[in-house]
Amino acid sequence: MSEDNLITPQRRFHFEEAILVLLLILSLVGIGITDFSPADGFGYWIIMVFVFALFAILIGWLQSKHRIDDFKKILREQSLHWLTSLLVVGGAFLVQKSGQISPEGAGLVILLILSLSTILDGLRVGWRFSLVGLFMGSSAVIASYTEHFLWIEILIAIGIVLLTILWEYWTEKRAQA
Repeated sequence: MSEDNLITPQRRFHFEEAILVLLLILSLVGIGITDFSPADGFGYWIIMVFVFALFAILIGWLQSKHRIDDFKKILREQSLHWLTSLLVVGGAFLVQKSGQISPEGAGLVILLILSLSTILDGLRVGWRFSLVGLFMGSSAVIASYTEHFLWIEILIAIGIVLLTILWEYWTEKRAQA
């Protein structure tokens, strides 16, 4: 069996769905940490830039069917994308340190920056990444207007997971018909 046959579309769906669930959970954890302690939240989101980049590179590698030239291009593009995201997050931190925005406001701005980075990367590696970015962006807005936002965001995350599973089931059924 060749390497290309090892990763069936169904297997790739399960892998990408697992990444979606993990990134949603990590986003919820980060939102909770940022709400509790903005300073700790900043450190958490810095680490998450690297985690998101790692998963994006991994998905890109799977999509390249393990061709080294494709992987080099993916690695270069992803590295530049996430490095610039990291620089902008650092800029938001410096703006907060200057006193222009509060630590809580900086946490929300950083979440919006990562949201945009994730949405844009989803255009390259797959729509599930974009969904995570949309979730993070809506979470930042919900958190700024609602005191008990975590429960709302948990329900939204569960809804996203269920909708992606139903979408895959529906498209698979259509393909078989």
